[in-house]
Amino acid sequence: MFTSALKSFTSNISANYTISTTPSSISGAWKVYDGKKKSTGKAVSVFIFERKSLDPHSGGLGGRSGGVSLRKLHDEVIARVKKESNLLARLRHPSILELAEPIEDTRSGGLMFATEPVTASLSGLLQEKDDQERAGGVAGRPSRYVVEEGDGQRRRRELDIDELEIQKGLLQIAQGLEFLHESAGLVHGNLTPDAIFVNVKSDWKIAGFGFAGPPDASSSQPTMVPISLSEALYHDPRLPRSIQLNLDYTSPDFTLDSNISYSTDMFSLGLLLLALYNSPHSSPLKTNSNLSTYKKLFTSSSTTPSSSNNFLSSRPLPKDLVSGVLPRLITRRPAQRMNAREFQQSQFFDNILVSSIRFLDALPAKTPNEKSQFMRGLPKILEQFPKSVLDKKVLPALLEETKDKELLCLILQNVFKIIRILPSGKRAMTDKILPQLRETFISVGGKAGMHERDTAKEAGLAVFLENMSLIGENCNGSDFKADVLPILQLGLESPTHVIVDKALGCLPIVLAILDFSTIKNEVFPAVAAVFTKTSSLGIKVRGLEAFVVLCGGSATEETDTSDGLDGAMIGSRKTKRSSNAVLDKFTIQEKVVPLIKAMKTKEPAVMAAALAVFKQVGNIADTDYLALEVLPVLWNFSLGPLLNLQLFQEFMDLIKKISARIETEQTRKLRDLSNSHGAKDTSRPHNLGSTNDFLATSGTEILGANDFERLVLGKGTANGSDMLGEAQSQAPNSGVPSFSWSSPPLIASQNGPMSTMLNPQARTITPDQALNSFATLSLKPNTSTMNSALNSFTPLQPTMMQTQTAPASWSSIPAQQSLRQSESGYMMPPPAQAQQPVTPFSTFSLPPPPTSPQDFGMQTQNTSYFPAVQYGNKGQLSAVAQTVQQKSGLDKYESLI
Repeated sequence: MFTSALKSFTSNISANYTISTTPSSISGAWKVYDGKKKSTGKAVSVFIFERKSLDPHSGGLGGRSGGVSLRKLHDEVIARVKKESNLLARLRHPSILELAEPIEDTRSGGLMFATEPVTASLSGLLQEKDDQERAGGVAGRPSRYVVEEGDGQRRRRELDIDELEIQKGLLQIAQGLEFLHESAGLVHGNLTPDAIFVNVKSDWKIAGFGFAGPPDASSSQPTMVPISLSEALYHDPRLPRSIQLNLDYTSPDFTLDSNISYSTDMFSLGLLLLALYNSPHSSPLKTNSNLSTYKKLFTSSSTTPSSSNNFLSSRPLPKDLVSGVLPRLITRRPAQRMNAREFQQSQFFDNILVSSIRFLDALPAKTPNEKSQFMRGLPKILEQFPKSVLDKKVLPALLEETKDKELLCLILQNVFKIIRILPSGKRAMTDKILPQLRETFISVGGKAGMHERDTAKEAGLAVFLENMSLIGENCNGSDFKADVLPILQLGLESPTHVIVDKALGCLPIVLAILDFSTIKNEVFPAVAAVFTKTSSLGIKVRGLEAFVVLCGGSATEETDTSDGLDGAMIGSRKTKRSSNAVLDKFTIQEKVVPLIKAMKTKEPAVMAAALAVFKQVGNIADTDYLALEVLPVLWNFSLGPLLNLQLFQEFMDLIKKISARIETEQTRKLRDLSNSHGAKDTSRPHNLGSTNDFLATSGTEILGANDFERLVLGKGTANGSDMLGEAQSQAPNSGVPSFSWSSPPLIASQNGPMSTMLNPQARTITPDQALNSFATLSLKPNTSTMNSALNSFTPLQPTMMQTQTAPASWSSIPAQQSLRQSESGYMMPPPAQAQQPVTPFSTFSLPPPPTSPQDFGMQTQNTSYFPAVQYGNKGQLSAVAQTVQQKSGLDKYESLI
């Protein structure tokens, strides 16, 4: 049971963290790996010490012999390594490396512990800087420090040690030494570049406490084991140099005086400062880990760093260092050295940039008035900072202060200015800024608008909305939807009109980033709710402008100082195209237009904005919807009492444009429909009651203007017509047998009775005659004589109708009265003869009614009874009249039924 529990304890880091396969850097005896906690995804750095690194590299035993002594030496080294981790767990300071997981054994017998994520050790950065300089400058080769980012991509960590980075880093190291000396009561003892790490925020952190201990004659740490100088100063060749004391950065207090004091670390700090400016970047003391060589160097003034020899630096040093700092650090007498606090107050750090960084580090302890003044002045010097300092130091410090609601507005102004300066602003926006701002504006685990609003953050929200364009340029669609859209919706729901106006103004940027589904289901409902509930004319107008953008229009920015509420049209505008992702036609017709139709205000500015919406709707909606729904609304709006002439004319132009579109599309639709239905006979319109149609299909020519005039004036025509207006045609002999009751084929006339029967719309007058007056029908073959009679027969023409409209009374006409005086429109034919008549009617026409002998005699005496007959065969007409039995009154016209 104890064994299983021990295994569970010792495998905590390996079980709970994902560790990279290759180390990101090497510092002393430790290999540093990038790691990530499986449960939370928090990034860490895992330090692993491999026990096999203690194996001897040569066969000699050096100053000690025997396996027992070597094993004891290894145990001492392991104890020293564990001491380093244990001190990290005890010491908590911004300049001390933060421990995330305590030290534990590995399966291979080594040790590991986890800390805050670090980029590299200072020794690694100096070594890379040397490699770059040997390769031909800083741009000679890329950084060899590669890290796996949160998105799974591996990127190089570009680190640049410039003047400000050095000043900032040394200041942080001095702050850490002040804490160790005055608060913890410890002497570091081995302050070297391997003991300093640079984290992801570009902060310098102190580690490497393997030789740390209390100073001489100190009672503040009774439980702390003092430093054994005899063991620390002895260099064992069987062990790697990385786990032994580095004499190149050791104070002469250790080696020459055997004295342990706080000033020992200050001498090491001076040598570290020289290494930062030296080339190559190393200590001016070259001892080769030999104590005798170290003592020899301090016997000669030429090999001892001093102001007379430029502190053995191969490069010029800053004047402030040479004049006031280095002489008080690299000095043989400990009493003449400055302490950590005095070092921070030296002239070397007296500049605006370093002072600003120091103020940022102490910002939580400052008063609200001091914070406000600092935030107002910071934008003036932001461009003077190195970009690496802005990205890794200034920006994270500002984001940590976003919890202060009173300073949120000022903080965000500085944050967005930094994004404009940084070349890698997109990564900073998605990784640092947006997650922090979402947490600031929206409660964790809740939705926008579900919690009580904090009015103190309204000013910060306004700054956020003002920089929406910058935010959209530096993030992708998924990050925008997850982090930015909830804050935008929070702005739309704000009770402050200025915030709502700014949120609606962000719509063109939003459409260019989000997908159609998100716009329709999340953005449009929020905009519609604002438009419906607002009582502000300005927000009403802005909402209508948002509808224009949602309908695929353009967002306009006013270039003058007018507020747009006076009804006057703005002459100068800047147009910005919106995204192609707009609402679909159904949403526009069923949701957008009803919202505009239901609004009650008739202010000119609102009407002008609504007109812009309808211009877009007129290009999208169906024509029937435009005719039934849009045009009535436009007419209603155009008659508003507050509209000026120019706005009214614009309404009328839109009405005409939409009406023209409706007319064009409807005409095209009907034309296409007519073509599809009239494919069999495209030359004939679909009017079955038209007389001209019947004439066109029957082969009879339509009368011209002269023929019609001669017809109605009774002057006769070139072609004869019968008494009922049926035109005679020269029918060819078809050779088909016919009967006595048959007549020639029907040739329709335009004004004849047959056309009247085929045209239900024409009025006819049918005489009342008994049905028993029909002649007997008998079969008779068709002969050439009948054809010749037909050909020689001149058709009758009707006389001109009188202007009276009274109906004809056939029975009231006396038999002796001349038929010329009759009011009938047609003259009666003469009585039929005894022989079978040859009628000029159609194949199934009936004989004319019988007449009395007096009528027949009157006909023979007065040839004008048939005024239309000029050259016809009168003998044949007499024969037709003799076959008809004598009738009187309307009975004689019974055959016309």
